[in-house]
Amino acid sequence: MSDYDSVSADVEHEEEIPEDHPRYQDLLTRHRIERGVEKGITHLQGMHAEGRGSAFDYLLGEETIPSADDAERAAAAHLLLAEHPVLSINGNVAALVPGEMAELADVVNADLEVNLFNRTPERIEAIADHLREHGADDVKGLTADAHIPNLEHERSKVDADGIYEADVVLVPLEDGDRAEALDEMGKIEIVIDLNPLSRSPQVADVPVVDNIIRAIPNITEHARRLADADEAELREIIEAFDREGALEDAEERIRSGDL
Repeated sequence: MSDYDSVSADVEHEEEIPEDHPRYQDLLTRHRIERGVEKGITHLQGMHAEGRGSAFDYLLGEETIPSADDAERAAAAHLLLAEHPVLSINGNVAALVPGEMAELADVVNADLEVNLFNRTPERIEAIADHLREHGADDVKGLTADAHIPNLEHERSKVDADGIYEADVVLVPLEDGDRAEALDEMGKIEIVIDLNPLSRSPQVADVPVVDNIIRAIPNITEHARRLADADEAELREIIEAFDREGALEDAEERIRSGDL
């Protein structure tokens, strides 16, 4: 048995997972989701969602493919051009990339807003506290004084000065009907989803088919590089992005990738 085979997925601290393990990212995300459930941040259903995503990531080769990097660059351009960008946070996002989301919000001057399918005051507060512990200055989503039209259930609740008024919304790991409802409001949507055939990326202006633990740092890095770009350059990047091509490329990679 190799040293890798002896690594337990049930570790107390993610630092115990060797970074050169061939399934490092999968073990890392699994660990963070489990700890999120323990902290009351992530709902149990989030573990099933993560499992589905892990399977698609495996088929993608557990790497950022070139078309996904193009999407991440376009996402950065949209966020930098936005008048009121908002980064939506659900339980899985809070568990997987809390510090990374706080950093991206700082780089592109965006709001962070908690929005949940299984919404309770306790979970909202727990996620907000968790984000603050990881560098977030301000977290929206607690007021919930507005509703997304044509969407029922708790996840329709948003802050009037947050997602409701946003012009660009990053909605990672989102359910399809909410993504469709935000699209109907006329918002520019950036969706991160490992399944290119799901409704969320299909309705997105910028579908990012990548693992969120890679996607968010990549978008942040692109935003840093584009920080001094003028409006014309940013719009050129946006116009050059081929959303249909990105979805087709990801599907082709999944269907024919060499595993």
